[in-house]
Amino acid sequence: MNYKKYLTGSIVALITPMDSFGNLDKISLRKLINFHVESKTSAIVSVGTTGESVTLRCNERIDIIKTMLEFADERIPIIAGIGCSSTLKTISVSKKIEDTGVVAFLSVTPYYNKPSQNGLYQHFKEISNNTNLPQILYNVPSRTGCDLSPKTIGMLSKLDNIIAIKEASGDLSKVYQIKEMVDDDFILLSGDDATALSFMRLGGHGVISVTSNVAAKKMVEMCNLVIDGKYSAANILNKELMSLHLQLFYEPNPTPIKWACYRVGLISCDFSRLPMIQLTSLGQKKLENALKIAGVL
Repeated sequence: MNYKKYLTGSIVALITPMDSFGNLDKISLRKLINFHVESKTSAIVSVGTTGESVTLRCNERIDIIKTMLEFADERIPIIAGIGCSSTLKTISVSKKIEDTGVVAFLSVTPYYNKPSQNGLYQHFKEISNNTNLPQILYNVPSRTGCDLSPKTIGMLSKLDNIIAIKEASGDLSKVYQIKEMVDDDFILLSGDDATALSFMRLGGHGVISVTSNVAAKKMVEMCNLVIDGKYSAANILNKELMSLHLQLFYEPNPTPIKWACYRVGLISCDFSRLPMIQLTSLGQKKLENALKIAGVL
């Protein structure tokens, strides 16, 4: 498979829609997948951070991924989030889904443990040794308490099935640093909507986006404009989306994006499992205004 085809442009970090009891809302999930197929989103990341992976039991993760694959019906690639705080648990999850039809794994740095750089290298190397599927590294230090360094990324990029990184630190200087450490075919993806345009202009290939959940067509168009070198037009679109980029993190993700999807009618309920709670009234007002500015409402 041509990995660059589905790892370029706008990739959605999809929410996991739930009913008021916290169970998977399959009707809303099908609607979301159809929305992204119609919007020409490049790929879907299933059960990542935005998909509430840490509040899902292992069997639920697997069932959600299989349901997504069924609803997608090969119309859009599905990337599976597999990251856990334990190397053994991460490998166990990967083994249970590697033959389901997912095209790649997204593997976050192990949270809470605060491993050294060598520990991070050994973690991802061990996962790589235990699967043939492509791996996308995921660095989000604000969530995990550890930061995957450009040097370690460079070392990991030499392993055959580690093909990309989702860099969500928001530090644009890392684009230069990582590019110096990796070969030209290694794929760089932003994990921060607010800086994604600049990330791509500096040499990134796309973004794994929260904003795309609710503004998919505009994110696709913005990314395509950057890829085509039409930066002025891309900037205009990004300015329309910027308030949305920011307000979607006014309260902890995925609380705001779930409410936004509910507000525009993409899902039937904005329920999240504890310890995540529903968006406050002030958050709703701020996000409502951002949706209007972005032209989503």
